[in-house]
Amino acid sequence: MTTDERSLERRNLTLLILAQSLGGASPPIIISLGGLVGQMLSSTPAASTLPVSLYQLGLALSTLPAAWLMHRAGRRLAYLLGAAMGVLSGLVAAWGISRSDFVLFCLGTTLAGFYGACVQSYRFAATDAVGEPSRQAGAISLVMLGGLVAAVIGPQVVIWTRDSLPATPFAGSFYSQAALALLALPLLLALRLPPPPPRSHAEGARALSQIARTPQFALAALAGVVSYGLMAFLMTAAPMAMVGCGHSVGEAALGIQWHVLAMFAPSFFTGRLIARFGKRLITALGLVLIAASGALALMGLELTHFWGALVLLGVGWNFGFIGATALLTECCRPAERAKVQALNDFLVFGTVAVASFGSGQLLHTVGWGGINAGMLPMVALVLALLTWSAWRQRGAQPAV
Repeated sequence: MTTDERSLERRNLTLLILAQSLGGASPPIIISLGGLVGQMLSSTPAASTLPVSLYQLGLALSTLPAAWLMHRAGRRLAYLLGAAMGVLSGLVAAWGISRSDFVLFCLGTTLAGFYGACVQSYRFAATDAVGEPSRQAGAISLVMLGGLVAAVIGPQVVIWTRDSLPATPFAGSFYSQAALALLALPLLLALRLPPPPPRSHAEGARALSQIARTPQFALAALAGVVSYGLMAFLMTAAPMAMVGCGHSVGEAALGIQWHVLAMFAPSFFTGRLIARFGKRLITALGLVLIAASGALALMGLELTHFWGALVLLGVGWNFGFIGATALLTECCRPAERAKVQALNDFLVFGTVAVASFGSGQLLHTVGWGGINAGMLPMVALVLALLTWSAWRQRGAQPAV
């Protein structure tokens, strides 16, 4: 690799980390305030969490059109459109608050889903930035570090701006969400990622249905779905369960803060662990930690049980999701990346959307203990498939 190529790689990764830090701050704003604003604007208490669920649904539905745009016009143009949509979504949501219009506010959070889908694909852009397969896991891990910064920026923006416009509480936070997306635009404009594969390469690409039937894709997608889906489901249910067990709202918020920090802090070394021990082993370790979080939650309802389970869940998500993303890079050729990544994210974030709609009802039906017990068989299934895949891969290697 030449000096110029190395410099371009560092530049692209730095820009992606910064863009991730700004773009990743939007979901905490929407998730922390969406229910409160919904409660304030909606005449139906049951619909108060609808804005948050619609954001998750908008993200899931946007993965496919966003990927199509990336494939046709390149990642930079798609990311610029995503950030512009992030600006628009914040303005529409704030306008909905100022007009006391619940439907308009929901439209704003739904539009934010397209920006969210683009931000989620920054980790795939990192693999394009480095090129070499042996260094892709480290690049993914580096970009995910932006999530650690976002975990600080998002909640702080809420604290600083939620009462900045006394006549319209919370509107200031959504104007700030728009401002963060606006700040991301020049960073994304400066990206210089490799162009989409030429049409001649694309013509030789396999059909998506053919790729989706391969064991490699099925394993990577399932590991991603289980890692992210369970994390989102349990993170959504945990604050309600904590308050229901007599803990304060502040204690529940602190538990979520530690959980989010645990989600992203391991990214400092996850890439190196994958390079040292392999994608399958680190993905499996993440799933084991998610199972351990469920086991700890079943041991009691004290504050230490909740907080400890949330920290384990965060670290487990980091290993499991970054490992699954790295596994996905094995499934496709360069001309197939966009559609394979889109299908994977549609499955992952579609699951998250379903979890967002159903977590409250399931918590009410089976309780916190039932939720944690019910996720263990899903983790066991993916662990069994990872073990089989590792054994098969080892058996395929020639003896030395």
